[in-house]
Amino acid sequence: MKISELLNKKNLIVFLLTIFSFNSLQANEPVDIWNVDNSEGNITVETESTNEIDNEINMNAQTSDQVLLVEQDETIEKEKNNLVGIFDPADNDLSINMWEFSDKNTIIKIIKRINQLELSEDAKKIYNRVLLTNSFIPKKFNNEEFLSIKVDWMIKSKNLNLIKDFILSNNEQATNQKLLIFYLDEYLSNGDLENACGIFDSINILPESDYISKFKIYCLIHNEKKEFAQIQFDLVKEEGFKDKFFENNFNFLMGYTEKFDPNISEKNLLDFHLSQIVNDQFEFVPKDETKKIIWKYLKSFNLLENLDDVDIEDDEKIISIETATHNKNYPEKDLLNLYARYKFGIQQLLSVEESYKDLPPNQARALLYQGILLSKEDSVKISLLKLLKDSFKESKIENAFDEQLTEFLQKIDPKEVPGEYDYFYTYHLAKDEKQDKKIKFNNKILHQSKLINYFSGEMNIENSEKELNKILKKIKSNKKYFFSMKDKILLESLISDGVSLQFSQKDMSMFELNQANLPTDIENMISNGDIGTIMLRLVEIIGEDNLMDLGTEDHYFIITTLNKLNVDKIRNEIILEVLPLKV
Repeated sequence: MKISELLNKKNLIVFLLTIFSFNSLQANEPVDIWNVDNSEGNITVETESTNEIDNEINMNAQTSDQVLLVEQDETIEKEKNNLVGIFDPADNDLSINMWEFSDKNTIIKIIKRINQLELSEDAKKIYNRVLLTNSFIPKKFNNEEFLSIKVDWMIKSKNLNLIKDFILSNNEQATNQKLLIFYLDEYLSNGDLENACGIFDSINILPESDYISKFKIYCLIHNEKKEFAQIQFDLVKEEGFKDKFFENNFNFLMGYTEKFDPNISEKNLLDFHLSQIVNDQFEFVPKDETKKIIWKYLKSFNLLENLDDVDIEDDEKIISIETATHNKNYPEKDLLNLYARYKFGIQQLLSVEESYKDLPPNQARALLYQGILLSKEDSVKISLLKLLKDSFKESKIENAFDEQLTEFLQKIDPKEVPGEYDYFYTYHLAKDEKQDKKIKFNNKILHQSKLINYFSGEMNIENSEKELNKILKKIKSNKKYFFSMKDKILLESLISDGVSLQFSQKDMSMFELNQANLPTDIENMISNGDIGTIMLRLVEIIGEDNLMDLGTEDHYFIITTLNKLNVDKIRNEIILEVLPLKV
């Protein structure tokens, strides 16, 4: 816009100077008012001068307009480059300008709170859509700041399919270095070189990174494309690449030398992988300070030591294995089999609930586990299971006894569970429930009726309106019918989408509609059209709970908010999750 302003000023100056020059010429030339020819001549000269001025003004105006159009095109192109994401805004009823009225500090505060939570799958799904929708960045953020928020989230969620989609969807720009390295290392640590190396075939612009360059060269060797590997290696060497460890192993893998670097490098995962594949006699015993990703690699490549050979008298070693199991590097069953090898006296086994208190934590857990195996009564078994789980929690390694705990609980008769253990029992079993249930319709109850089909797209709005009014007439005549919060959710959502009710204002009052008490900050954001920040707040509110675990009041609040934002597609998915009866 500065260029346009300067041109406008220039046009004005040219125009004024031209007028000034023309007036001066007229003032200095004697005029014979009685001479018609001179008069006509003056008129002719004046007309020609005016045309020249008009032409110059028009030319300058056209130049100014052209510069302005160029500036606008550059701005649009620059803004397009800021659209870093996966989802089209229309896919979820969001907007390319969803962050237009968002405040940077508010966004940062909410995201910090979200990052402290272990989001449920439902919350993750919404958060992915909010952060990874193609949209212009919020005001006061620069490109790198907002991209960093997206990258940090994807790394935390460890959704490799999502990361791949993100990388390939933004392939016209340099791939984010941090995200690509994470992707490569995760697949390598899983023992999946096909997916790790395959990404290079689809990336147009690689970030400048020695690590990524080394990884690509290794992938070319792994895929038996040594000529291309040599070309890539020569290119990075010309650019100043220096890494003696990698070069030694490169020469060995290429067949140029029979010597490899005998050192085991833990500097990064690729170096560790090279250390392993070049050495047939590779041996490595991880320690507590060994990076988690190397532990994961060892597990994937079956390089962890056999626990059957572990000395159970070595408490330090057992504790290290417990920690590794907590980090999912050893299977829980292997740890429990290790506990089964401990030798305890008969008296200790007869009084497990007292005897375990006098033992070191790892030995106490072994005694509790053996007590569980020996117990025949479910009531005693669940008591010991809780003590064992609590022991893991106290040592901050509770994930070491998670899957196996669920398996034990599934074998317990619910009728034999003492009241004091009801919550423990239901909580740990509920965490494992992943049942895909079908919807069962009941037209006598509004929120269980076939109107649910509207939100899945199986019923159009005209038919929904007819069906709704028919059901409401029956409800009105049934004085025993209880109009529930779930009914209100369904009814208000249909009204929000344009369904009309054939009832008087007095009759409408019986439905108690539009009575959601939204927090002040969300009401203000709705008024300001701040879609992005509101969606972040909804993610925070859902948090660690699955939608089904939230109360109906929370469901009503969430759906009401989405109705006001017209974010119908996400709303519909939530409605289909929380309203219908499923069997």
